[in-house]
Amino acid sequence: MPNSSSSGYTYNSSGTNSQGNHYCSRDYGNGSNSYHYSNSNGSYYYSNPNGSTYYNSAATAERNSLGLAY
Repeated sequence: MPNSSSSGYTYNSSGTNSQGNHYCSRDYGNGSNSYHYSNSNGSYYYSNPNGSTYYNSAATAERNSLGLAY
């Protein structure tokens, strides 16, 4: 996994499983880490180095792909 020290982080790990779900973990060097999951159904989850999180459920991802309003 390449380091991105010019971006302020290094990769801890990343990969994709047989179902096409992807994960990535980053180390920001000051005790702050982040990770995210991106799933083949369009859902995702992010945990950021500042402690914030955000996600998109599979149902929301499907509505977005169909152009439907919430």
